[in-house]
This record gives sequence, structure tokens and C-alpha cells, in this order.
Amino acid sequence: MARTEHLPIYRASYDLCLYLEQVVHRFSRYHKYTLGTDLGDAARRALKLVVRANSQRDRVATLLSLREEFEELKVLLRLGQDLKVFCGLNTFEHAVKQVIELAKQNEGWLKSQRQGQGRNRSAMPDGLAGPSVP
Repeated sequence: MARTEHLPIYRASYDLCLYLEQVVHRFSRYHKYTLGTDLGDAARRALKLVVRANSQRDRVATLLSLREEFEELKVLLRLGQDLKVFCGLNTFEHAVKQVIELAKQNEGWLKSQRQGQGRNRSAMPDGLAGPSVP
């Protein structure tokens, strides 16, 4: 298994998980077990996808799933803000900024993977690149 601790996206995802656990702890009982559970689960799924992507050779599909997970987190955070479950606007803003920063890092990683695939494929000799697509 590849090491992940050195990746900025891993550290930021881990920090988001910790932050959301602390924030959800202050939700009302009803929202803690509904929206709070969804927020925590989505953040943990994103962290797991970062770990999975780092250990794969072809990361594009996993990074696309990670993109969807971050979009889901944004929607859940917005829903929480509209329902006024956050103890203050700063709490919501901090969480959203973390998710946006993670989404940017993911897009950069995805872009580098897509560019790398094109470069590696064209740099290979014709016989080694695999079957050509008509």
C-alpha cells in the first residue's frame, strides 16, 4: 500500500474529517443523527478515495468519484447552513473553504493524471502502446 501522509490532499481531507466531527458534535440531537451523519460519512468516503487513488496506477476513475464526493459535501454543507445547524457563520465558512480547497487539489491531481496518460501513451513505441483504437 502506498504511503499517503505526504500528500497535501490527504492531510487536508483528514483535517476536514476531524473538523466536521467536532462541528457535528454541537448539532442538535435531530440534526446530529441525520445531516451530521451524512456529513461525517461523506468526509470519510472522500478520505478513503484519496487513499485509494494514491495506491492505484490509473487514478482517473477514482479522482472523478472524489470530485462527486466533494460536490455532495458542498450540497450537505449548504443544506446545513440553510437549516441553521451550524453554531455560527464562521463554522460553516471554514468547512466550505476546506471543501473548496480540497476540490481544487483534486482537480489539479486529475488534470496531471489526464495529461500524464496522453504523454505516456504517445511516448511508447507503437507495438508496446497496446491495440490502436480506430
